[in-house]
Amino acid sequence: MAAVAAFQTFCLWNRKYLLSSLWSSAQLLPKPRVLLPASIPLSVQASAQHRASAQCAKIHTSAANYAGHNKWSKVKHIKGPKDAARSRMFAKFAIMIRFAVKEGGSNPEFNSQLANLIEQCRAKNMPKVSIEAAIKGAKSKASTYLLYEGRGPGGSSLLIEVLTDNSSRSHQEIKSILNKNGGMMCDGARHCFERKGVVTVNGLDKDGHEIELERALELAIEAGAEDVQQAEDEEEKVILKFVSDMPSLREVRLKLDAVGLPTITAGPEFIATTTVQLTDRDLEAAFCLIELIDEYQDVIKVYDNIESQS
Repeated sequence: MAAVAAFQTFCLWNRKYLLSSLWSSAQLLPKPRVLLPASIPLSVQASAQHRASAQCAKIHTSAANYAGHNKWSKVKHIKGPKDAARSRMFAKFAIMIRFAVKEGGSNPEFNSQLANLIEQCRAKNMPKVSIEAAIKGAKSKASTYLLYEGRGPGGSSLLIEVLTDNSSRSHQEIKSILNKNGGMMCDGARHCFERKGVVTVNGLDKDGHEIELERALELAIEAGAEDVQQAEDEEEKVILKFVSDMPSLREVRLKLDAVGLPTITAGPEFIATTTVQLTDRDLEAAFCLIELIDEYQDVIKVYDNIESQS
């Protein structure tokens, strides 16, 4: 009994000692000072203090949720659109390959347009399997080439190149896109364009400097081109388009290659001979319409005669 009493006494003393030590440590810690204006009622002050502490607790405890939200935002707003754009680009390349095969055969050695497209596909990391499937698909599918004429906002003219295995479907869907977005199908737009050979090259020289337009005109004369236009690609990189008549296309391409301007694309395109100037409102509507048409699965390319804005 004496041993038990001694043990209880020891435990009680130890508890008092620990509590005393904790109290002393708490006394040494700096205490936060909160200054409350005397003019504010105590009830309002207490409410404000409660809200402040609640906000701090919320920020502290929801850090992991914010990290998850940011990750989802990246997937939704960055990765998603990039993947969609990449898929559309590959689908467009497949259509262009089918068209090139239809025009000049499936052998790249004898079909320069197809050879250029394959190089572009590889540069954009399009899978080899997809390239081969597009070439084989051109042989197996009974595709029809169509050229639709249309009007856009502000009286602009549109030419829409299509390669499809269902002419009726493509006609109805493109017509619907035009009608719902300020355009319409109509005859006569073809007269605003001329079919030319176009060789597109990088707008930068071997040192990475932009080629001046005056120098580009000199190169055009040397290569036998009729004109040269400065533009930007889908990645906003400067490119030069050398325009020639169709019979001179191959010669112009070879001469540009010889002076150190490797070809990005080479083939027939429709060049506007009559242009229109649009208001800002019509210009925005026209660009939205062209983008919607270009995204349609059977469209090869959309041409317009809208004057470039400086």
